[in-house]
Amino acid sequence: MTKLRPLAPAARFAPVARNQGVPLSADWFEDVQVNLSAAERRAASLPARRSVKKAYQAAWLVKAIQCIDLTTLSGDDTPGRVHRLCAKAMRPLRPDLVAALGLAENPPQVGAVCVYPAMVPYAVKALSGSGIPVASVATGFPAGLTPLPQRLAEIRYAVDHGAEEIDIVIHRTQVLTQDWTALYDEVAAMRAACGPAHMKAILATGDLKTLRNVYKASMVAMQAGADFIKTSTGKEEVNATLPVSLIMVRALRDYGDLTGYHIGFKPAGGLKTAKDAMTWMILMKEELGRRWLEPDLFRIGASSMLADIERQLEHHVTGRYAAATHQPLA
Repeated sequence: MTKLRPLAPAARFAPVARNQGVPLSADWFEDVQVNLSAAERRAASLPARRSVKKAYQAAWLVKAIQCIDLTTLSGDDTPGRVHRLCAKAMRPLRPDLVAALGLAENPPQVGAVCVYPAMVPYAVKALSGSGIPVASVATGFPAGLTPLPQRLAEIRYAVDHGAEEIDIVIHRTQVLTQDWTALYDEVAAMRAACGPAHMKAILATGDLKTLRNVYKASMVAMQAGADFIKTSTGKEEVNATLPVSLIMVRALRDYGDLTGYHIGFKPAGGLKTAKDAMTWMILMKEELGRRWLEPDLFRIGASSMLADIERQLEHHVTGRYAAATHQPLA
């Protein structure tokens, strides 16, 4: 086995200034045109753009682990399940793999653990002292159709119980009817309710019908103060896709050019394999640059993906593929 060849160290990057938002400016997005065929061609080319093999691939996969929001959003979640998930978040790789990869002095951890608001206290307790933030979905996840006061109260509940990141869902009707003022006002109110917690705005892109709507919703969410924009809840019929992700990252690039703020991106829903992780990381590297491969600007909403990454890293270390059951999630 060859030694890992890591990506450039994160220490060289300055902290990201938090997005303060700007007044609603429809002229930033109303006349946008999206060439669907061109977006699909560009997205289809990404997996072949870079050949990352052997030690380099292993280093990219370790970085992917650090960008995962390890997630459980099931109706049968229990404190015990959350505790096991948090234990995996703190030690995502087996000790023998960590040692073989030369990472014993700085073993990787995931980017965050994402749970429902009622599970936040249990996750906060389980992760105490680890430095891993707890993220909570809120605002009537996944549909976002509860009254606004209840959605804001749900945010405050999660923050009061220790959540450092809030994944809100937008009201899709406001996008489909082009009611940008209503969307802006609601997202801005959610951002205020988050207080010090960073806010990820879930656009539920599978419900937005067109890539133009995806671009416009991305821009409005950022103008209203979103720290991240996120593709999906994972509950829609269509979740994260490369063409949608391409349009979203170009929107956040445009917003950065206009305001100077760096906005994060989180694909979620449907990403299951180490290959998926590599493909979306290549998207970030190609479109935005190396800075967007750090967990303060890039997250992957996933759970089963971690097991496949661990399996690929075991193959790198031993030359053999283990059965999937050899790397249980929790």
